[in-house]
Amino acid sequence: MEFDFLKPVDDEVLEYINGLTSQQLGSKIVLHTEKQFPDLNKIKIALIGVLENRGDEKAVSDVDLVPLRKKLYGLFPGNWDASIADLGDILAGNSAEDTYFALKKVVASLIKKKITPIVIGGSQDLTYALYRAYDDLEQMVNLVSIDNKFDFGKDEEEVSASSYLTKIIVDEPNNLFNYCNIGYQTYFNSQEEIDLIEKLFFDAYRLGEVSNNIAISEPVFRDADLVSVDMNSIKSSDSGNFISFQPNGFNGKEICSLSRYAGISDKVSSFGIFNHTNSTQEAVLIAQIIWYFIEGFHYRSNEYPFGSKENYIKYNVPLEEEELVFYRSDKTDRWWIEIPFISNVNNKLKRNTLLPCSYDEYLLACNQELPERWWKAQRKNIV
Repeated sequence: MEFDFLKPVDDEVLEYINGLTSQQLGSKIVLHTEKQFPDLNKIKIALIGVLENRGDEKAVSDVDLVPLRKKLYGLFPGNWDASIADLGDILAGNSAEDTYFALKKVVASLIKKKITPIVIGGSQDLTYALYRAYDDLEQMVNLVSIDNKFDFGKDEEEVSASSYLTKIIVDEPNNLFNYCNIGYQTYFNSQEEIDLIEKLFFDAYRLGEVSNNIAISEPVFRDADLVSVDMNSIKSSDSGNFISFQPNGFNGKEICSLSRYAGISDKVSSFGIFNHTNSTQEAVLIAQIIWYFIEGFHYRSNEYPFGSKENYIKYNVPLEEEELVFYRSDKTDRWWIEIPFISNVNNKLKRNTLLPCSYDEYLLACNQELPERWWKAQRKNIV
Protein backbone atom coordinates (compact mmCIF):
# COMPACT_ATOMS: atom_id res chain seq x y z
CA MET A 1 0.00 0.00 0.00
CA GLU A 2 1.31 3.45 -0.93
CA PHE A 3 0.91 4.85 2.58
CA ASP A 4 3.40 2.29 3.87
CA PHE A 5 6.05 4.66 2.50
CA LEU A 6 5.19 7.12 5.28
CA LYS A 7 7.09 7.20 8.56
CA PRO A 8 5.06 8.35 11.61
CA VAL A 9 5.50 11.85 13.00
CA ASP A 10 8.64 12.16 15.11
CA ASP A 11 8.23 11.53 18.88
CA GLU A 12 9.82 14.92 19.61
CA VAL A 13 6.98 16.62 17.74
CA LEU A 14 4.38 14.53 19.56
CA GLU A 15 5.84 15.53 22.92
CA TYR A 16 5.78 19.17 21.87
CA ILE A 17 2.12 18.92 20.79
CA ASN A 18 1.20 17.37 24.14
CA GLY A 19 2.34 20.57 25.82
CA LEU A 20 0.18 22.86 23.66
CA THR A 21 -3.15 24.38 24.58
CA SER A 22 -6.31 23.02 23.01
CA GLN A 23 -6.59 26.20 20.89
CA GLN A 24 -3.28 25.77 19.04
CA LEU A 25 -3.05 24.11 15.66
CA GLY A 26 -1.10 21.09 16.89
CA SER A 27 -4.04 20.08 19.09
CA LYS A 28 -6.52 20.29 16.21
CA ILE A 29 -4.87 18.08 13.59
CA VAL A 30 -4.88 14.31 13.16
CA LEU A 31 -1.44 12.70 13.40
CA HIS A 32 0.15 9.60 11.92
CA THR A 33 1.68 7.88 14.94
CA GLU A 34 3.09 4.44 15.64
CA LYS A 35 -0.33 3.44 16.97
CA GLN A 36 -2.68 4.89 14.35
CA PHE A 37 -3.00 6.20 10.82
CA PRO A 38 -5.55 8.96 10.13
CA ASP A 39 -8.93 8.08 8.63
CA LEU A 40 -8.49 9.76 5.25
CA ASN A 41 -12.24 9.79 4.59
CA LYS A 42 -12.46 12.70 7.03
CA ILE A 43 -9.41 14.65 5.79
CA LYS A 44 -9.24 17.59 3.37
CA ILE A 45 -5.58 18.66 3.72
CA ALA A 46 -2.61 16.36 4.34
CA LEU A 47 0.89 17.47 5.35
CA ILE A 48 3.77 15.30 4.10
CA GLY A 49 7.48 15.72 4.74
CA VAL A 50 10.02 14.36 2.23
CA LEU A 51 13.52 13.86 3.65
CA GLU A 52 15.25 13.96 0.27
CA ASN A 53 17.69 16.67 -0.82
CA ARG A 54 20.18 14.88 -3.07
CA GLY A 55 18.96 17.02 -5.95
CA ASP A 56 20.41 20.13 -4.28
CA GLU A 57 24.17 20.31 -4.70
CA LYS A 58 24.30 23.11 -2.07
CA ALA A 59 22.63 21.03 0.65
CA VAL A 60 24.92 20.81 3.67
CA SER A 61 22.88 18.52 5.94
CA ASP A 62 20.02 16.04 5.97
CA VAL A 63 16.48 17.38 5.91
CA ASP A 64 15.14 18.05 9.42
CA LEU A 65 11.47 19.01 9.62
CA VAL A 66 11.06 18.76 13.40
CA PRO A 67 11.69 22.49 14.08
CA LEU A 68 9.35 23.46 11.25
CA ARG A 69 6.55 21.27 12.57
CA LYS A 70 6.97 22.78 16.03
CA LYS A 71 6.73 26.31 14.63
CA LEU A 72 3.64 25.40 12.58
CA TYR A 73 1.80 23.55 15.33
CA GLY A 74 2.48 26.30 17.85
CA LEU A 75 0.41 28.72 15.73
CA PHE A 76 -3.28 29.36 16.28
CA PRO A 77 -5.64 28.38 13.44
CA GLY A 78 -8.14 30.68 11.84
CA ASN A 79 -11.85 29.93 11.78
CA TRP A 80 -11.21 26.81 9.70
CA ASP A 81 -13.51 23.87 9.16
CA ALA A 82 -11.22 21.82 6.88
CA SER A 83 -9.85 18.75 8.64
CA ILE A 84 -6.03 18.49 8.53
CA ALA A 85 -3.76 15.49 8.97
CA ASP A 86 0.00 15.15 9.31
CA LEU A 87 0.87 11.91 7.54
CA GLY A 88 4.52 11.97 8.59
CA ASP A 89 7.57 11.69 6.35
CA ILE A 90 8.77 9.87 3.26
CA LEU A 91 12.35 8.85 3.94
CA ALA A 92 15.07 9.20 1.31
CA GLY A 93 15.20 6.00 -0.74
CA ASN A 94 18.26 4.11 -1.97
CA SER A 95 18.21 6.49 -4.92
CA ALA A 96 16.41 9.76 -5.62
CA GLU A 97 14.26 7.86 -8.14
CA ASP A 98 13.03 5.62 -5.32
CA THR A 99 11.95 8.71 -3.39
CA TYR A 100 10.22 10.12 -6.47
CA PHE A 101 8.30 6.86 -6.88
CA ALA A 102 7.11 6.86 -3.26
CA LEU A 103 6.07 10.52 -3.38
CA LYS A 104 4.29 10.05 -6.70
CA LYS A 105 2.25 7.12 -5.36
CA VAL A 106 1.29 8.86 -2.12
CA VAL A 107 0.31 12.16 -3.78
CA ALA A 108 -1.65 10.46 -6.60
CA SER A 109 -3.67 8.49 -4.05
CA LEU A 110 -4.43 11.61 -2.01
CA ILE A 111 -5.54 13.63 -5.03
CA LYS A 112 -7.85 10.80 -6.11
CA LYS A 113 -9.40 10.97 -2.64
CA LYS A 114 -9.85 14.77 -3.12
CA ILE A 115 -7.30 15.48 -0.40
CA THR A 116 -4.89 18.37 -1.02
CA PRO A 117 -1.31 17.44 -0.07
CA ILE A 118 1.10 20.05 1.28
CA VAL A 119 4.56 18.61 0.59
CA ILE A 120 7.62 19.93 2.41
CA GLY A 121 11.10 19.05 1.12
CA GLY A 122 13.83 18.59 0.47
CA SER A 123 15.17 19.76 -2.86
CA GLN A 124 12.90 21.20 -5.55
CA ASP A 125 13.43 18.33 -7.98
CA LEU A 126 10.66 16.69 -5.94
CA THR A 127 8.36 18.88 -8.05
CA TYR A 128 8.99 16.37 -10.84
CA ALA A 129 7.52 13.59 -8.67
CA LEU A 130 4.49 15.76 -7.85
CA TYR A 131 3.95 16.39 -11.56
CA ARG A 132 4.23 12.66 -12.36
CA ALA A 133 1.53 11.99 -9.72
CA TYR A 134 -0.98 13.36 -12.24
CA ASP A 135 -0.09 10.69 -14.83
CA ASP A 136 -2.96 8.41 -13.82
CA LEU A 137 -5.52 11.20 -13.48
CA GLU A 138 -5.92 11.67 -17.25
CA GLN A 139 -5.67 15.44 -17.20
CA MET A 140 -3.32 18.14 -18.44
CA VAL A 141 -1.35 19.90 -15.71
CA ASN A 142 -0.78 23.59 -15.12
CA LEU A 143 2.37 24.08 -13.06
CA VAL A 144 3.15 27.34 -11.23
CA SER A 145 6.61 27.80 -9.75
CA ILE A 146 7.49 30.60 -7.35
CA ASP A 147 11.17 30.76 -8.13
CA ASN A 148 13.97 33.18 -8.98
CA LYS A 149 14.96 31.09 -12.03
CA PHE A 150 13.43 28.67 -14.53
CA ASP A 151 15.40 25.53 -13.57
CA PHE A 152 16.21 24.40 -17.09
CA GLY A 153 19.04 21.93 -17.61
CA LYS A 154 20.61 19.93 -20.41
CA ASP A 155 18.55 17.08 -21.86
CA GLU A 156 21.04 14.43 -20.76
CA GLU A 157 21.49 15.92 -17.30
CA GLU A 158 20.10 14.00 -14.33
CA VAL A 159 17.07 15.60 -12.71
CA SER A 160 18.05 18.06 -9.98
CA ALA A 161 16.69 21.09 -8.15
CA SER A 162 18.14 23.30 -10.89
CA SER A 163 17.10 21.22 -13.94
CA TYR A 164 13.80 19.48 -13.13
CA LEU A 165 11.75 21.64 -15.53
CA THR A 166 13.57 20.24 -18.56
CA LYS A 167 12.66 16.71 -17.46
CA ILE A 168 9.01 17.72 -17.06
CA ILE A 169 8.93 19.19 -20.58
CA VAL A 170 10.82 16.36 -22.30
CA ASP A 171 9.69 13.16 -20.56
CA GLU A 172 6.69 11.13 -21.71
CA PRO A 173 3.84 11.11 -21.02
CA ASN A 174 3.80 14.85 -21.55
CA ASN A 175 0.85 16.13 -19.51
CA LEU A 176 2.12 19.69 -19.08
CA PHE A 177 -0.34 22.18 -20.50
CA ASN A 178 1.15 25.35 -19.05
CA TYR A 179 4.08 26.44 -16.92
CA CYS A 180 4.19 29.81 -15.20
CA ASN A 181 7.08 31.25 -13.23
CA ILE A 182 6.37 33.91 -10.64
CA GLY A 183 9.24 36.03 -9.39
CA TYR A 184 12.12 35.25 -11.75
CA GLN A 185 15.18 37.50 -11.57
CA THR A 186 16.65 38.21 -15.00
CA TYR A 187 20.31 37.95 -13.98
CA PHE A 188 19.76 34.32 -12.86
CA ASN A 189 18.44 33.30 -16.28
CA SER A 190 20.13 33.29 -19.68
CA GLN A 191 18.49 35.15 -22.53
CA GLU A 192 18.12 31.81 -24.34
CA GLU A 193 16.04 30.49 -21.43
CA ILE A 194 13.87 33.60 -21.37
CA ASP A 195 13.37 33.26 -25.14
CA LEU A 196 12.46 29.58 -24.72
CA ILE A 197 9.75 30.46 -22.20
CA GLU A 198 8.30 32.82 -24.80
CA LYS A 199 8.65 30.29 -27.63
CA LEU A 200 6.77 27.62 -25.67
CA PHE A 201 4.01 30.15 -24.88
CA PHE A 202 4.68 29.75 -21.17
CA ASP A 203 4.16 32.62 -18.74
CA ALA A 204 6.72 34.38 -16.57
CA TYR A 205 6.49 37.37 -14.24
CA ARG A 206 9.57 39.20 -13.04
CA LEU A 207 10.06 39.79 -9.35
CA GLY A 208 9.56 43.54 -9.75
CA GLU A 209 6.28 43.10 -11.65
CA VAL A 210 4.76 40.98 -8.90
CA SER A 211 6.15 43.03 -6.01
CA ASN A 212 4.70 46.21 -7.54
CA ASN A 213 1.26 44.63 -8.03
CA ILE A 214 0.93 41.26 -6.35
CA ALA A 215 -2.71 40.93 -7.47
CA ILE A 216 -1.56 40.22 -11.06
CA SER A 217 -0.60 36.71 -9.90
CA GLU A 218 -4.07 35.78 -8.61
CA PRO A 219 -5.49 34.62 -12.00
CA VAL A 220 -2.35 32.51 -12.52
CA PHE A 221 -2.99 30.55 -9.33
CA ARG A 222 -6.67 30.24 -10.19
CA ASP A 223 -5.66 28.20 -13.24
CA ALA A 224 -2.96 26.11 -11.50
CA ASP A 225 -3.06 22.43 -10.53
CA LEU A 226 0.36 22.20 -8.90
CA VAL A 227 2.22 25.00 -7.10
CA SER A 228 5.92 24.67 -6.24
CA VAL A 229 7.67 27.18 -3.96
CA ASP A 230 11.47 27.52 -4.00
CA MET A 231 12.57 29.12 -0.73
CA ASN A 232 15.44 30.72 -2.67
CA SER A 233 12.83 33.05 -4.18
CA ILE A 234 12.69 34.85 -0.82
CA LYS A 235 15.35 37.34 0.21
CA SER A 236 17.63 36.05 2.94
CA SER A 237 16.88 38.91 5.33
CA ASP A 238 13.33 37.55 5.54
CA SER A 239 13.93 33.80 5.14
CA GLY A 240 17.02 33.43 7.31
CA ASN A 241 18.74 31.44 4.57
CA PHE A 242 22.37 32.54 4.67
CA ILE A 243 23.74 29.32 3.16
CA SER A 244 22.58 30.38 -0.29
CA PHE A 245 22.47 34.13 0.25
CA GLN A 246 19.75 35.99 -1.66
CA PRO A 247 19.94 39.80 -1.32
CA ASN A 248 16.78 40.19 -3.43
CA GLY A 249 13.53 38.29 -3.57
CA PHE A 250 10.04 38.29 -2.16
CA ASN A 251 9.62 39.49 1.41
CA GLY A 252 7.74 37.54 4.06
CA LYS A 253 4.46 39.35 3.53
CA GLU A 254 4.56 38.84 -0.25
CA ILE A 255 5.30 35.12 -0.14
CA CYS A 256 2.47 34.61 2.35
CA SER A 257 0.11 36.54 0.06
CA LEU A 258 1.12 34.30 -2.86
CA SER A 259 0.56 31.23 -0.70
CA ARG A 260 -2.93 32.46 0.19
CA TYR A 261 -3.71 32.96 -3.51
CA ALA A 262 -2.64 29.34 -4.09
CA GLY A 263 -4.81 28.13 -1.24
CA ILE A 264 -7.90 30.06 -2.31
CA SER A 265 -7.74 28.62 -5.84
CA ASP A 266 -10.38 25.95 -6.32
CA LYS A 267 -8.18 24.20 -8.86
CA VAL A 268 -4.89 23.84 -6.93
CA SER A 269 -4.71 20.19 -5.86
CA SER A 270 -1.11 19.99 -4.59
CA PHE A 271 1.27 22.48 -2.99
CA GLY A 272 4.99 22.01 -2.37
CA ILE A 273 7.63 24.00 -0.48
CA PHE A 274 11.23 23.10 -1.26
CA ASN A 275 14.92 23.94 -0.71
CA HIS A 276 14.47 24.37 3.04
CA THR A 277 17.87 24.85 4.72
CA ASN A 278 16.87 23.66 8.22
CA SER A 279 17.46 27.12 9.73
CA THR A 280 15.18 28.10 12.62
CA GLN A 281 14.37 31.45 11.00
CA GLU A 282 13.31 29.75 7.78
CA ALA A 283 11.17 27.27 9.72
CA VAL A 284 9.21 30.20 11.18
CA LEU A 285 8.51 31.61 7.72
CA ILE A 286 7.59 28.25 6.15
CA ALA A 287 5.16 27.64 9.02
CA GLN A 288 3.45 30.92 8.18
CA ILE A 289 3.46 30.16 4.44
CA ILE A 290 1.63 26.90 5.20
CA TRP A 291 -0.74 28.72 7.57
CA TYR A 292 -1.72 31.15 4.81
CA PHE A 293 -2.25 28.35 2.29
CA ILE A 294 -4.67 26.65 4.70
CA GLU A 295 -6.34 29.99 5.39
CA GLY A 296 -6.89 30.46 1.66
CA PHE A 297 -8.16 26.89 1.32
CA HIS A 298 -10.85 27.66 3.90
CA TYR A 299 -12.15 30.53 1.75
CA ARG A 300 -12.41 28.60 -1.53
CA SER A 301 -15.52 29.72 -3.39
CA ASN A 302 -16.11 26.51 -5.39
CA GLU A 303 -16.12 28.34 -8.72
CA TYR A 304 -14.08 25.60 -10.42
CA PRO A 305 -15.19 23.88 -12.47
CA PHE A 306 -17.05 26.86 -13.83
CA GLY A 307 -20.66 26.54 -12.67
CA SER A 308 -23.95 27.80 -14.01
CA LYS A 309 -23.53 30.96 -16.06
CA GLU A 310 -26.55 32.37 -14.26
CA ASN A 311 -24.15 33.41 -11.48
CA TYR A 312 -21.94 35.39 -13.86
CA ILE A 313 -22.31 38.58 -15.89
CA LYS A 314 -21.27 38.20 -19.52
CA TYR A 315 -19.37 40.96 -21.32
CA ASN A 316 -18.85 40.93 -25.10
CA VAL A 317 -15.92 43.09 -26.23
CA PRO A 318 -15.65 43.57 -30.02
CA LEU A 319 -12.14 44.05 -31.41
CA GLU A 320 -11.15 44.58 -35.04
CA GLU A 321 -10.66 40.89 -35.82
CA GLU A 322 -12.03 39.16 -32.70
CA GLU A 323 -14.91 39.36 -30.30
CA LEU A 324 -13.73 38.57 -26.78
CA VAL A 325 -16.14 37.20 -24.22
CA PHE A 326 -15.57 37.91 -20.51
CA TYR A 327 -17.43 36.67 -17.45
CA ARG A 328 -17.51 38.28 -14.01
CA SER A 329 -18.60 36.34 -10.94
CA ASP A 330 -21.41 37.85 -8.86
CA LYS A 331 -20.06 35.96 -5.88
CA THR A 332 -16.37 36.94 -5.84
CA ASP A 333 -16.08 39.68 -8.47
CA ARG A 334 -13.39 37.62 -10.25
CA TRP A 335 -13.03 37.57 -14.03
CA TRP A 336 -12.63 34.94 -16.79
CA ILE A 337 -12.07 35.20 -20.54
CA GLU A 338 -13.38 32.62 -23.01
CA ILE A 339 -10.92 30.68 -25.17
CA PRO A 340 -12.85 29.52 -28.23
CA PHE A 341 -12.63 26.00 -29.61
CA ILE A 342 -11.21 25.92 -33.15
CA SER A 343 -12.79 22.99 -34.96
CA ASN A 344 -10.64 22.82 -38.10
CA VAL A 345 -7.25 22.32 -36.37
CA ASN A 346 -5.72 19.69 -34.11
CA ASN A 347 -6.73 21.20 -30.79
CA LYS A 348 -5.89 20.20 -27.22
CA LEU A 349 -9.29 21.49 -26.17
CA LYS A 350 -12.53 19.75 -27.15
CA ARG A 351 -14.77 22.72 -26.36
CA ASN A 352 -14.69 26.39 -25.44
CA THR A 353 -12.93 26.93 -22.14
CA LEU A 354 -12.52 29.76 -19.68
CA LEU A 355 -9.20 31.26 -18.65
CA PRO A 356 -8.96 33.18 -15.36
CA CYS A 357 -8.05 36.80 -15.94
CA SER A 358 -8.08 40.16 -14.20
CA TYR A 359 -10.26 43.24 -14.44
CA ASP A 360 -7.24 45.05 -15.90
CA GLU A 361 -7.18 42.58 -18.80
CA TYR A 362 -10.85 43.33 -19.45
CA LEU A 363 -10.03 47.06 -19.51
CA LEU A 364 -7.17 46.31 -21.90
CA ALA A 365 -9.58 44.62 -24.29
CA CYS A 366 -11.98 47.56 -24.01
CA ASN A 367 -9.09 49.72 -25.24
CA GLN A 368 -8.74 47.45 -28.29
CA GLU A 369 -5.67 45.60 -27.02
CA LEU A 370 -5.56 41.81 -27.09
CA PRO A 371 -4.59 40.40 -23.64
CA GLU A 372 -1.28 38.54 -23.91
CA ARG A 373 -2.45 35.57 -21.82
CA TRP A 374 -5.44 35.04 -24.16
CA TRP A 375 -3.12 35.12 -27.18
CA LYS A 376 -0.73 32.60 -25.60
CA ALA A 377 -3.58 30.31 -24.52
CA GLN A 378 -4.91 30.26 -28.08
CA ARG A 379 -1.59 29.10 -29.48
CA LYS A 380 -0.94 26.64 -26.70
CA ASN A 381 -4.18 24.83 -27.49
CA ILE A 382 -3.03 23.99 -31.03
CA VAL A 383 -0.86 20.83 -31.16
